[in-house]
Amino acid sequence: MTETTPPEIAWFSALCDDDYEFLGVPNPELVSSWPHCRDIVTTADNLGFDNVLLPSGYELGIDAVAFASAVATVTERIHLLLAVRMGELWPPQLARQLATVDQMAGGRLTINIISSDLPGQKLDSEPRYQRTLEYMEVLRLLLDRQAVDYHGEFVELTLDPPRIGAVDGRCPPFYFGGFSDAAKETAAAAADVFLTWPDTVASVGATVTDMRQRADRHDRRLAYGLRSHVIVRETEAEAVEAARRLISRLDPDTGASIRQKSLDATSVGVSRQAELRDAADDDGFAEPNLWTGIGRARSGAGAAIVGDPDQVVAKLEAYREIGIDAFILSGYPHRAEAELVAEHVLPRLSHRPFKPDFSRRRQPEMPS
Repeated sequence: MTETTPPEIAWFSALCDDDYEFLGVPNPELVSSWPHCRDIVTTADNLGFDNVLLPSGYELGIDAVAFASAVATVTERIHLLLAVRMGELWPPQLARQLATVDQMAGGRLTINIISSDLPGQKLDSEPRYQRTLEYMEVLRLLLDRQAVDYHGEFVELTLDPPRIGAVDGRCPPFYFGGFSDAAKETAAAAADVFLTWPDTVASVGATVTDMRQRADRHDRRLAYGLRSHVIVRETEAEAVEAARRLISRLDPDTGASIRQKSLDATSVGVSRQAELRDAADDDGFAEPNLWTGIGRARSGAGAAIVGDPDQVVAKLEAYREIGIDAFILSGYPHRAEAELVAEHVLPRLSHRPFKPDFSRRRQPEMPS
């Protein structure tokens, strides 16, 4: 990290029915829909966020690709971090979708690679990540408008260069997260930005160090991102009270049910978020300004940076010091918290749209 490489600051649009005033208590006005989620994204665009995560789910919410194609036409500056699940669509079809969305967005597409089981299908970790790796390699070739002659365990494909690819002629960056050994090796070999979930600064730093060593073995360089919730108020006491209010109506059984709905509910990363909650103090803080209460009713990223503006910025800077280049932030309700972060945090950060360094991003070797 240097002063000349400011971070990307992204927000989150709740496409998977993940928006609340009180965590775990459904609110009809906050349920995922085109008007509601569009409002979050256009608000983030107007407020100056660099990117926005469009998550993908099966049981809940609305389709991320369809949403991205529509919201691309009503936004101007913000990048769209579109989550796509490897194995759901055959790579040429998925590549056409992504290239079309990128065209509609004028080159503002970024891609969040998801490697999870599919409904009705379960694979062990090693073969699932092998499938993900093969899809990523083929997608990159197609979005780079290159010919494909690929013979792997899951992908058998020979194609001429496609006419349509990424707008700038180069595949949009792949953001990818995972904490198993197989996931980390896949990221080291084929991702551009490795995403981690909220954790202590020391633990996140250890993850970055580990991934740098893995990427070096593949002769590659990755950027690093942190996906976290945030609760910022004018004073620390107000921020802590807002955190307490958020979970004040949460029924424990409801929280457990919400956590189990995700396809990654038993993953290594989710297990680490549970460990973080278990190690927290009686108020739910794992370390100063890192609150784990959100994980009581959410699978995946289960902690929030909580504090006054100076404390929140200091926490983000602490993560930057150990190698984080990009932040994907969120809060409940998502539009209201985006406005608070834009008011209290963004002006205190020197940031511009972040672009990963592709100088050591190798083209995949073709399996034969």
